[in-house]
Amino acid sequence: MKHDREMVGAFPVAAMDRLPGAEALVVRCLRGWSDGPEAVMTLLTPALGPVKARACLRALGDVMTIVLRHGRRPMIRHGARCSCVGSDEAIFAHFVMVAAMGEREDAMLIASLLVDGPLLLPMTEAARQAGLYLYQAGLRQERAFPEPASVTRH
Repeated sequence: MKHDREMVGAFPVAAMDRLPGAEALVVRCLRGWSDGPEAVMTLLTPALGPVKARACLRALGDVMTIVLRHGRRPMIRHGARCSCVGSDEAIFAHFVMVAAMGEREDAMLIASLLVDGPLLLPMTEAARQAGLYLYQAGLRQERAFPEPASVTRH
């Protein structure tokens, strides 16, 4: 059986319900990116509040700009409601979370699968910033942290 070139990047490697909350959120943001910033804000605002959601969106925008303009090849994404996770999506989510955890060299190594050398450091730094917000949002969605305080508490 020949390797199907159409499957590169789309090959299912995980299921959404098996990913940690933050990585699943990264995949959902990646999938929503093609629908525009409003779609991503809709995902982020409930867990982060509007100010942090906008900051996360800016950092995620920096990462996505680099990947989409300078990627080694087009990144393949599954549909928004698809329950499986493709290899490109899994690599991207893992990259963002490794960067968020401060493992810069490992994150840059993973990023080298996506873009060329000169872009590794700026992409990793943007992923670190976005990843910290996404990690926080993932914890909140798993109910490990309380929702952000609003102006009125009661």
